Amino acid sequence: KDCKYHPTPERASDPDRPNMLFITEGQSASGSIVSSRDPMVQAVFSLKGKPMNVYGQPLTLLYKNEEMYNIMRALNIEDTVDTLRYDKVILATDADVDGLHIRNLLLTFFLHFFESLVKRGHVYILETPIFRVRNKEETVYCYSDKERESAERMLSGRGKKAVEITRFKGLGEISPKEFKQFIGPDMRLQQVSIDTLSEVPRLLSFYMGKNTPDRREYIMEHLVVEV
Repeated sequence: KDCKYHPTPERASDPDRPNMLFITEGQSASGSIVSSRDPMVQAVFSLKGKPMNVYGQPLTLLYKNEEMYNIMRALNIEDTVDTLRYDKVILATDADVDGLHIRNLLLTFFLHFFESLVKRGHVYILETPIFRVRNKEETVYCYSDKERESAERMLSGRGKKAVEITRFKGLGEISPKEFKQFIGPDMRLQQVSIDTLSEVPRLLSFYMGKNTPDRREYIMEHLVVEV
């Protein structure tokens, strides 16, 4: 689902109203964004499944993998990133293990084949709420467990009011009416940046390369177990 306006030689980017492409996982997530977006400057690309791990793969792979090829064509960066059709490329994935994995696969895609997109500050991550805490008078959206606990205390009024807590398992569970505020003027975006370019090959090799004993040990030491 494309948007109407794009930066061109005749039309420079508007810093006050940049155009953007949301890359989402599946039709469920994209449905809410499509219904609530600004079609003038907000486009949506819906992935059909998990992207391929392209680390170590040649550029010719993009012409054999339909999903990767379509992303490249949608961005119009086949020949050069100077022809990028969007000011911002936003990764909008679920806040769960699968969503984080898809996000890492997409970041690997950009860092491996189109590193300059990241270097120039075009790639972002959309932050969406994990919890909705509400009583009869007020609703608060929370992006972490700490925010949820604070909102619960505030809205309960020392236990005098009933509080309803909803955990969003995925972006598709957020209604279009609610989603509109999360991709509006106050949307939370985390810009993907590179502190040290020389570290990129090492990081990609460690996290996205072969399943080495060192990586297995790292994963086991950093597992988070929910009780």
